[in-house]
Amino acid sequence: MVSRLRDPHYERWASQIRRTGGCRQPIHLRGKVEHWDRATGALLHRYSTHLEPDGVLRVPCKTRRASRCPSCAETYRADTYQLVRAGLVGGKGVPASVSAHPCLFVTLTAPSFGTVHTRREKNGKILPCHARRDAETCPHGTMMSCTARHGADDSCLGEPLCPDCYDYAGSVLFNAMSPELWRRFTEALRRRVAKNAGLTQRELRDQAVISFAKVAEYQRRGVVHFHAVIRLDGPDGPATTPPAWATADLLADAVRHAASAVTVSVPEVPDEPARAFEWGAQLDVRQITMGGELTDQAVAGYIAKYATKAAECVGTLDRRINLLDDLTALPIRDHPRRLIAECLRLGVLDGLADLRLVQWAHMLGFRGHFSTKSRRYSTTLGDIRQERAEYMRGEAVTTGRLPLFDEDTVLVISHWEYAGKGLSAGDALLVSALTGTPHSWGPDDPR
Repeated sequence: MVSRLRDPHYERWASQIRRTGGCRQPIHLRGKVEHWDRATGALLHRYSTHLEPDGVLRVPCKTRRASRCPSCAETYRADTYQLVRAGLVGGKGVPASVSAHPCLFVTLTAPSFGTVHTRREKNGKILPCHARRDAETCPHGTMMSCTARHGADDSCLGEPLCPDCYDYAGSVLFNAMSPELWRRFTEALRRRVAKNAGLTQRELRDQAVISFAKVAEYQRRGVVHFHAVIRLDGPDGPATTPPAWATADLLADAVRHAASAVTVSVPEVPDEPARAFEWGAQLDVRQITMGGELTDQAVAGYIAKYATKAAECVGTLDRRINLLDDLTALPIRDHPRRLIAECLRLGVLDGLADLRLVQWAHMLGFRGHFSTKSRRYSTTLGDIRQERAEYMRGEAVTTGRLPLFDEDTVLVISHWEYAGKGLSAGDALLVSALTGTPHSWGPDDPR
């Protein structure tokens, strides 16, 4: 840290750090950019990392995971918020008239795989976890009752009352099959909307389309459920008015039917029976309004928050796990350890190899995208990032850091190569002081 502070290039290093927003694991690039006049062949401008501190340019890692880099995850969260909200009230190329389209906030949950410790409240009062007057004893000798009133941060929340009774195989297999279950749900939803409107699916495409944006959230027991914004538009998307028959009630009926109608199967393999998964009984369908509790801002903020999270609430690791790892030595609780072990056990079976459970054991079997949207819902994250890049380039030109060229007459030649990532221990302390983003070493960091 002292060496960095005494470095004559410290100010330039600090400027790089500020431009990364305090990224916890910045990417180091080595290379150059040259601007040539196409007509005369003259070199107009050259940038090279040769004169930069340590000979590299530091850029943000741009991860979405808050557990890896809070600053980059915050940028991703803000972008997701704008993307979701644009599909509710307009903006980013979406007309404001979209706010009048039928729109629902839907939560699809996972089925039960065994009784787990939970925290329940009623009228502001915390209720006992699982109080049973005539509680039975499971085959493993555990009384299936818990009278504790758990706190919000109680470590046992989500853990089974009897781990030996819990269906760990079913839990990880549901996670692995949940993206397919969602796909089938969207297909069934379109069929039901067409039926409710008295149309064929081909006729439905000529009158209305269903748009959505969704995010996956882990419950503490280790299974995912989905939160989704589902909207009915006219035939050309949000810019067109939906037909008169397209109401929120019609869409809500279609959602409830589709959620109860779809299943996805896992074939029988040695030592494991065939399974058929469906959505859990807890289905929440609510209309999004401009006022009240479920506003566009509340929904967009809720979805964007979970777009930056993974399985941290379960207590698993934020890195890949392989078959050679000693699971007993991992700094995790027994429940996530058993879920990971089940992924590794099932992943080597021939009939389940396509699920890639070994590669996604740290995600407890879930290998889908955490946040997705249909094509016509709103803008894209790529467009939002491009808009930000153009703004930053315009700011650089205005302040004189970058010359203003006619893009039609200038040839840009660039060459970049990867030169590493991350921060030294001393640099990390300085970054915390410069940007106000505290750095915490991970469990696997040798420092």
